[in-house]
Amino acid sequence: MLTSTQLQLIKATVPTLQVHGTEITRVFYASLFRAHPELLNIFNPVNQKNGRQANTLAASILSYAAHIDHLDRLGSMVNQIAHKHVSLDVLPEHYPIVGEHLLGAIQTVLGDAATLEILDAWAAAYRQLASIMMGVEGRMKAAGAEQEGGWHGFKPFTLTRRVQESAVITSFELTPQDGQPLPLFHPGQYISVQLQVPGQATRQIRQYSLSDAPNGRTYRISVKRESAPFPDADLPHGLISSHLHDGLHLGDTVLVHMPAGDFVLRDNARPVVLLSGGVGVTPMISMVNTLVANKSTRPVLFVHAALNRDVHAFREHVNSLTQTYPNLRKQVYYAQVMAEDQPGMHHDVEGLLSMDMLRPLLPLGDAEYYYCGPAGFAGAVEGLLDALGVPAEQRFTETFGPSRNFEVPSGTD
Repeated sequence: MLTSTQLQLIKATVPTLQVHGTEITRVFYASLFRAHPELLNIFNPVNQKNGRQANTLAASILSYAAHIDHLDRLGSMVNQIAHKHVSLDVLPEHYPIVGEHLLGAIQTVLGDAATLEILDAWAAAYRQLASIMMGVEGRMKAAGAEQEGGWHGFKPFTLTRRVQESAVITSFELTPQDGQPLPLFHPGQYISVQLQVPGQATRQIRQYSLSDAPNGRTYRISVKRESAPFPDADLPHGLISSHLHDGLHLGDTVLVHMPAGDFVLRDNARPVVLLSGGVGVTPMISMVNTLVANKSTRPVLFVHAALNRDVHAFREHVNSLTQTYPNLRKQVYYAQVMAEDQPGMHHDVEGLLSMDMLRPLLPLGDAEYYYCGPAGFAGAVEGLLDALGVPAEQRFTETFGPSRNFEVPSGTD
């Protein structure tokens, strides 16, 4: 338990963290990996190189500091991070290691400003946060493992089917090698896959949204082949996505973690609007397939934005669903329509997501809005939802990679 003095010291460091937070986290990661290179098996090197991991950690620490005396306000942040940690198989013994290097980074970056009192306060604050996280993660792991077919850690699966969904997206069907039934995940959740790519010194873990309704026998992921994020660096085109597309064959083994994630379809009677851009379609396919499989009577509007027909995954599948499922309507946007693209068959609207085109199709009543896609697409959707006056509690979104959504609202007290 923090003392009142320590609480005030943590709150007083918020302005400093706003200035130096990202630098502190970059120093932290460099120190951590020098001392514990085995932890490179957990972290995505691309997110390290492009700074997203450091920015996310900085935002999380800042949010924690700002709400240190109102921890009840951190529920969504703690839940989202806990799901990610569970999917990466973060263990309790990792927390003291992280704490040591985080405090060292604070001291390195702040120098003389990091007084003994401030460091002691942050040590106590970190122990408190670690205790909260380990408790939440422990309960999640136990609940997952106790389900029928549940398990701890990573479990071997076999690739039993693969389907080319578009020029850049392939679906992979994974079947557990032990023959046990699979837990019935929530539509919108993801699984972690762990792979050792030939020629790489460390294993790699990636999260991919499950892209079908739960069936208790297999998990399906649909993966986009990613381009090189840094063409002038030594990172290849999407290390793991390229390996999945080019190096993973029927009968090969993939290590899979239990499903995780808090971006899930809520179970109620409200109308549903699913909005996706690019590969952000994958969790939406899981949601719409689940609604159809369950014979739901909820009105559903499926909205998707793609560049053109070549990269438009699940087109025929969604078209078929709209013919057989009376509560489902769709609207597809192509940013660059090709000569062969036919309105109504391949797309419905030429151009970008538009309020004028979208509004007439929106279901009546207090709909729930689920959206996933690149940052620009998500920003455009946020603008549309603002214009429609959709309250925050009816908006749900997913971020691929480290989240950048943790913010410190103005006027926190």
